[in-house]
Amino acid sequence: MSRARFDPSGPLGGAYEPPPDKSISHRAALFGAMADEPVTVTNYLDAADTRSTLEAVLRLGAGVEERGEGTVLIRGVGLHAPLETTGGRLDVGNSGTLLRLLPGWLAGQPGGEWTLDGDESIRRRPVDRIVTPLRAMGARIDAREDRLPPLTVHGSPLHGAEYELPMASAQVKSCVLIAGMLAEGRTTVVENRVSRDHTERILARSRVPFERDGLRISVAQVDELELDAVAVPGDPSSAAFIVAAAALVPGSRVVVRNCGLNWTRCGFFEIARRMGAVVLGDLEAPGDFSPAEPVGELDVAHAPLVATEVAPEEVPAAIDELTLVALLGAFAEGETVVRGAEELRHKESDRIAAVVDGLAALGADIEATGDGFAVRGDGSPLRGGTIDARGDHRIAMLGAVAGLASRDGVEVVGMDSAAISYPDFTADLAALLG
Repeated sequence: MSRARFDPSGPLGGAYEPPPDKSISHRAALFGAMADEPVTVTNYLDAADTRSTLEAVLRLGAGVEERGEGTVLIRGVGLHAPLETTGGRLDVGNSGTLLRLLPGWLAGQPGGEWTLDGDESIRRRPVDRIVTPLRAMGARIDAREDRLPPLTVHGSPLHGAEYELPMASAQVKSCVLIAGMLAEGRTTVVENRVSRDHTERILARSRVPFERDGLRISVAQVDELELDAVAVPGDPSSAAFIVAAAALVPGSRVVVRNCGLNWTRCGFFEIARRMGAVVLGDLEAPGDFSPAEPVGELDVAHAPLVATEVAPEEVPAAIDELTLVALLGAFAEGETVVRGAEELRHKESDRIAAVVDGLAALGADIEATGDGFAVRGDGSPLRGGTIDARGDHRIAMLGAVAGLASRDGVEVVGMDSAAISYPDFTADLAALLG
């Protein structure tokens, strides 16, 4: 397990382009594999999670040709074409997205059988949230203790169903919508709050008829997907760590280029603005929708921070960045409270426990609640110390950012886990520090 130390730094400055979007890279590879004609994906993320997706579709029979500089040509097998049956294990690595989206396609392939498994962390990630709706559609699925990986999918004919999500989850929504393209009749997902909509946008680009009426999304069985080339924008979840560093380290100013600005992903930027951070840029307006993902530029600078409250309806658009809200709150004046974020307990780690224990070890006044956390600051820097990433890439990167803005520096235990989503994180950070 690697250790890395991050000492208090001078200001961050310059132009920065985040790595390709992880969520969109996953979906581009999966939908490319389901398409009838070859799909060229540009700016595909080269990271452990997204490589697991390429390896999975390759083992299922799709062609994968890497052409350099982030360009990948995927020769799909078609939505309904017989898939290769591995007779064993599809390794999802650490990718919760792959674990939860791929079964939607496999479940509707009669005669096939596949087992999805991954690393130690993935074996703690619950899959009952996809097993329940897929079984309601006629799927045959086995899981350890009926809720944990390994997950075995026995392909079978599916029928449409209506499923109400117990909590906002783009992964579960996407799994059910993918299965709906294979199911007889109509399939409807009812959200309790709007979650990230990358799957709906790629459905629209694939010419799949679907309807959205408020929180209800419906899709019917289709014969084929017609997906054109996909250009993956920069990942706002990765950019969020650089934005947080620039907001916390005095004198910093960073221009973030080619960043995805989809409103269902940019909740952290809005929360940071509310806390006083200078985050200038034209974020997509809430409720907007187009097949193309919005892309733009952000101008970020340091400023004194004040506390805020994050309500449950704000959580889905900032779910992967809420740990950074805790970090900002530790440096802000007043009490920052996040509610309605129980989903964080089912990420690569229990992120509520990980961020509370981690920041407390660095000197923060923070406590966990049943569905979030509360952190109290007085506007001064954290002391510093040691933080254990617990195998979670986002906790590792949070520790690095905390170190730059701390009084005494931070040692991150397990910094190598950052490579799961952002292999060049430390190099990009160093470049901005000059």
